[in-house]
Amino acid sequence: MKAIAEVIDTDALQAMAHPMRLEILAALREPNSAAAVARGLGQPRQKVNYHVKELERAGLAHRVGERRAGNLVESLYQATAATYVVSPRLAWVDRPRIDALAEQVALENLVAVGERLQQAAALLLDRAAFDGEQIASAAVEAEVRFADAAQRKAFLAEYVSAIGPLLKKYGDAQGDSYRLVLAVHPDSKETS
Repeated sequence: MKAIAEVIDTDALQAMAHPMRLEILAALREPNSAAAVARGLGQPRQKVNYHVKELERAGLAHRVGERRAGNLVESLYQATAATYVVSPRLAWVDRPRIDALAEQVALENLVAVGERLQQAAALLLDRAAFDGEQIASAAVEAEVRFADAAQRKAFLAEYVSAIGPLLKKYGDAQGDSYRLVLAVHPDSKETS
């Protein structure tokens, strides 16, 4: 099982849309049978089995083995990932958005950084929730204003100059690894 999977397929998104299926995926973090999941959820076995098959069809769960239960042999299923994040790109099927991302490299990079940040936060949440870890994390957000493109360019140059020595000082191979992200973009409140 992967730690995280990005949902980029409409079939997978539709499969996840049913609330019971989200509960089933949570129950299938460990291999289990549809019957055992049904007992845990207090639902009929046939109903849960149907939803497990739909999750399997969408690629969100897969058969991992079987076990004998009395005279029966039960199929065991497991979620394909411990957690799922839905890519915002799934909703961006229109040509203007696709073209804008293709034409504006910095904007495409901002979107990609946002997706990586979403995935990292989900993985850290799982470590806190399921492994009991205390996650050392921080987020800094600030608002700055630029009168024009020249001032924005000057800010970025000063920022790179200021942070360069810090990155060099703390960027060696010793110690725990942390990811630092700075994103500069127009405030969505100003542009909407």
